[in-house]
Amino acid sequence: MALEQRLSDEKDVANACSLTTLASGELDALTLRTDAGHGLLARYRRMQNSSDLEQSINHFEHALDICPIDHPCRPAALFNLATAKFLNCQANETHLDLDIPISVFQDALDLRPSGHPDRPVTQFHLAIALLCRFAKRGIETDHDAAKELLSEALDICHANSHIHRAALLAIDTSALHPAASVSVNDFGQEWPATSVLPLSPDQLADRAEWCLSRDDPHDSDEVISLHYDALGYYSIMHARRGQLLADLGTMLASRFERRGNDEDLDQALALQSEALALHPVGHPDRSSSLNNLANRLSTRFGHRGNAEDLDEAIALDMEALALRPVGHTDRSMSLNYLAVRLSIRFDLRGNAEDLDETIALHREALALRPFGHIDRSMSLSNLANGLSIRFNHRGNIEDLDEAIALDMEALALRPVGHTDRSSSLNHLANGLFTRFDHRGNAEDLDEAIALNREALALRPVGHTDRPMSLNNLAVQLSTRFDHHGDVGDLNESRENLRCALTLLTQHDPRRLMVHRSLATVYLSLHRSRLHGTGSPCEDTDSLNVAMHHFQAAANFVPGGLLYRLRVSLDWVRHADQHRHGTELEAYGTSMQLMDAYMSATASVSSRHSAMKDFPSTLAVDAASCALRSGDVCRAVELLEQGRTIIWTQMTRFRTPLDSLQTHSDHAAALVKRFRDLSSLLDKPPASHADGTPSVDVEAAATRYRRLVENWNGVVEEIRTIEGFSRFLLPPMFAGLREAARDGPIIMLIASKSSCDAIIIKHTQPPTSIQLPTDLEKLTRLELILREAIGKDAGPKGNQTALIKALRKLWDDVVRPVAEHLGGFARRGSRIWWCPTLLFNFLPLHAAGEYRANGASLSQQYISSYTPSLTALMRARRSHDRSPLVPFAAIGQDCPAGASFTLECVEPELDLVRSLLPPPPTVSFTKITSVDATKSRALRALRDNTWLHFSCHGTQNFDDPFKSAFLMRDQPLSLLDITQMDLSLHQFAFLSACETAVGDFATPDEVIHLAAGLQFAGVKSVIGTLWKVTDSTVQRLVEAFYKNLCADGKMNSKRAAQALHQAVHSLARDKDMPLDQRIVFMHIGT
Repeated sequence: MALEQRLSDEKDVANACSLTTLASGELDALTLRTDAGHGLLARYRRMQNSSDLEQSINHFEHALDICPIDHPCRPAALFNLATAKFLNCQANETHLDLDIPISVFQDALDLRPSGHPDRPVTQFHLAIALLCRFAKRGIETDHDAAKELLSEALDICHANSHIHRAALLAIDTSALHPAASVSVNDFGQEWPATSVLPLSPDQLADRAEWCLSRDDPHDSDEVISLHYDALGYYSIMHARRGQLLADLGTMLASRFERRGNDEDLDQALALQSEALALHPVGHPDRSSSLNNLANRLSTRFGHRGNAEDLDEAIALDMEALALRPVGHTDRSMSLNYLAVRLSIRFDLRGNAEDLDETIALHREALALRPFGHIDRSMSLSNLANGLSIRFNHRGNIEDLDEAIALDMEALALRPVGHTDRSSSLNHLANGLFTRFDHRGNAEDLDEAIALNREALALRPVGHTDRPMSLNNLAVQLSTRFDHHGDVGDLNESRENLRCALTLLTQHDPRRLMVHRSLATVYLSLHRSRLHGTGSPCEDTDSLNVAMHHFQAAANFVPGGLLYRLRVSLDWVRHADQHRHGTELEAYGTSMQLMDAYMSATASVSSRHSAMKDFPSTLAVDAASCALRSGDVCRAVELLEQGRTIIWTQMTRFRTPLDSLQTHSDHAAALVKRFRDLSSLLDKPPASHADGTPSVDVEAAATRYRRLVENWNGVVEEIRTIEGFSRFLLPPMFAGLREAARDGPIIMLIASKSSCDAIIIKHTQPPTSIQLPTDLEKLTRLELILREAIGKDAGPKGNQTALIKALRKLWDDVVRPVAEHLGGFARRGSRIWWCPTLLFNFLPLHAAGEYRANGASLSQQYISSYTPSLTALMRARRSHDRSPLVPFAAIGQDCPAGASFTLECVEPELDLVRSLLPPPPTVSFTKITSVDATKSRALRALRDNTWLHFSCHGTQNFDDPFKSAFLMRDQPLSLLDITQMDLSLHQFAFLSACETAVGDFATPDEVIHLAAGLQFAGVKSVIGTLWKVTDSTVQRLVEAFYKNLCADGKMNSKRAAQALHQAVHSLARDKDMPLDQRIVFMHIGT
């Protein structure tokens, strides 16, 4: 049947559902009448028998009578009748009757509004009829109306479509023929194609298959045009329309791969979506439609980087796999599709479950492709690749051994002459080389080199993968030189890499790998002190060249953020080892790339996981490098840039961008675009199978160049937004020194080369002090302190081990700083500590001599802490404060799953209430017991700017963002808190255990509950360094709030002093253990 109605989107489908429906018998009659009409019309065109035309009109009239006015097929029925009537006017030269088909065409057009896929073909036929009437009667309005219709059709239609070409021909023809001399038959002869039926679906499928096997752009355009024409004739009720949509979608996707036209990709997706809608649950072709749509979404993800497309593609693949149970002929194909996309998602997000599932799916696919199956070698290679990736992430040598065995079997199935042999040779060589790195078996290395030589021979000059074969062989030859000292290996390696570099285009992402390999080769040359002929010398030139290539690789944008970051860390390591002049630049580049890479990582948990893959000492080592060069300001900048990266990423898009988004969506769109493009550039470069058409290779290169250009463009555009001129640029000291406005800040650096303190003053240059300790001593001190906490007092009531540790802390760290502060900071004033690495776990505020008349820090200064300078400046931002203080006291004495009850919670909250100023100064809310649920606590956090928590706190060292306050139903986690905007909040007292304890794996990220509240916006926070007893809490809370509220007013800036005074009052209580007197610390303003 050829009813032309097509519902092109979900809105049309929704509307159609509410229109008049036909009974089953009426629908059959409509279909039979329409098919009969088209059959007779086609025979008339072949035989020119007028009775066929008359009968065709009769069937179309009956079809129109059957079809209700508001039925979605009504415009198609009108169009069919108008077409037959118009042909009848031409055949019988009854030009006075042209008014009838013109009227019917107009009715059909009225039912096909702007955006309707069949509007252009209707406009075209109506225009032709109007031109015919103009030629006979000379009515200018007909001519003008026809030109307008044709012009609109030209604007809508694809340039290579049949309707577009016919419309151009009609315009040209009407311009050549004056009205008086034009014959109606002239028009009929000028566009014969407009009146013939399209090719059958089978013929079109054959054309599409033939076209996909060729590289001819003209053939592709022609076949796509034929498919578009056919869709105008095969309606949604035609059984083969879904196939046409799928084939056209595939053709458009293929053309997109070759030319990169975004419109082709979007149209391909729309067509595959429509095809899936025509194949509902239960349809035999639904699984194929699911896979087709998944393929298009995956392509769009690869082009634009929107992770939602990848997730949707995986969901569709899963549904398709469920429709192909064990025994289905296409199950192995669905297994492979899903496995490949899960592997891509693993590369994107690093979720171990995706990788394990990828391997399991490839195993099942391999089992369904036994020996002799045409795709067995592909499944062997895919499974080997998955196992190799898992080995690289987990280090299980059994995965690597199995991968090598699978690659060997795949190679055996790809003998000499097989198109994929070079790929198998390359994979096997890489596996053997990796095993050599772990086991040191020279036979593995020699065999890897031999296999790569064979692969290189199969990839002659002009082959797209020749540069990578040259690179792989060069790396392995260089490694053999390092072990055996054969200069010939080194020279061949260097020459191969130079050739590889010349073969790669300017924007080819693989240039990064070649630069990195060249750096490694020149380092080998430097180490061996060989120059040219092999005579020994101090080869500084080779070292300089090596650093040049590291620099080039790290700054090569097309290489992708992750790979640039990794090579920059190599640059740092070698520049530091050789004390090369580029060392400081290498550190700066690495931290800038780390910042950019983390910006492209979506969730805070994934950022924390990613941080574990990189050196935790990067920032302090960089600062030490700057101090060695005498640049204290640069050291501060590097510390600020390389620490608290996760918090920085979370807050970067929260403050200025939120205000921009209130009046424009542009900033939010830029942020999303930046993340999407960055994740795409992090993907490893695609490798092309042997025999890949050059046009495909060039299309891939074009897409990558466009990605690079877009990434740079987005970054530059973000920098044009007010407040973001230094987006992805490191912070400058001139701005950072503002953090010391209310008192000096001491940044403590613990690196492998030295331990230093940098003292930052508001208006004077910063100074640095080298501390009389080192990393090893600090490590021992931190361990001693940790073991001393909680130990029972000795015979004299003293915690001897703790006192010794605090004395050591005073002598090695705090006293040198205090002596320097004495030169300009008045006694009793405030200071801020900004510790790094191990210093984060030391109670600096409690350091002292702990003997009669002995000195201590607390006697001289009031200590506060800050995770970073930026955090302290953000906490000081002024907001209009309400005269009314909304204060929430949240307590939970019996949290979910607990076998204990915290008896002190209720008395503590009542005590707090009694010490606060009465209304109207303070509006007090108490939430305890069954009311203290997670959701209720979150509401209290949102609605109150002063907070007091009394509950059990837990620190999760495996996933610090799961650290939490335990509520009645479920934990109130740090992640929950970070998702809130607390920028108007003044103060939080955390009367819970371990609320200021960081993560040992990433100490410079300062991930704990107290820091989380400050980064979320709370200006002043009091937390605990370790477990605290009920009696300590009761006494300290009472002393603290008495000092804070002494004058009947509430001011969060007095919190540090109030805590300081409270701790001093407890010091007189000899019954309280020392570790309990020093457990509380203040963070913020």
